[in-house]
Amino acid sequence: MKRLISLIAVVLLVGACAGDQGQKQTGGTLLGAGLGALAGSQIGSGTGQLAAVAIGALAGAYVGSEVGKSLDRADRIEMENSTQRALETAPSGQTVAWRNPDSGNSGTIVPQPAVQADSGEYCREYQQTITVGGKSEQAYGRACRQPDGSWKIVK
Repeated sequence: MKRLISLIAVVLLVGACAGDQGQKQTGGTLLGAGLGALAGSQIGSGTGQLAAVAIGALAGAYVGSEVGKSLDRADRIEMENSTQRALETAPSGQTVAWRNPDSGNSGTIVPQPAVQADSGEYCREYQQTITVGGKSEQAYGRACRQPDGSWKIVK
């Protein structure tokens, strides 16, 4: 569940377009449902897998909705910049923090060593913490370096 929360948060923060509160929450809900269903599809097989997809979609929709309504555009910009900086320049294990003084929301990214994937691209796993309204969620993910030099979250 923590991995799913992080993934939803990162995708929302890195890829979300600016919009009003309702659009952020709706986008978060839809994205969360899709990612939750994807995560659920990786569990079990047969009927159990179908149940895991349904549960993942519902849980993802809820979490995505909460993240979407909790993080504003300035939060997303702060997190995107910090995530890119952490993945590009931070030594493995070094914490890179961000904080939006207006909302009070904050987070950290701790990248791990870069490894070369079979495809030839370099990827880094990372640990992420997001704090919204005094509540923190921690999760893990993976990002791969793109030809333009940016890092794309892949899980």
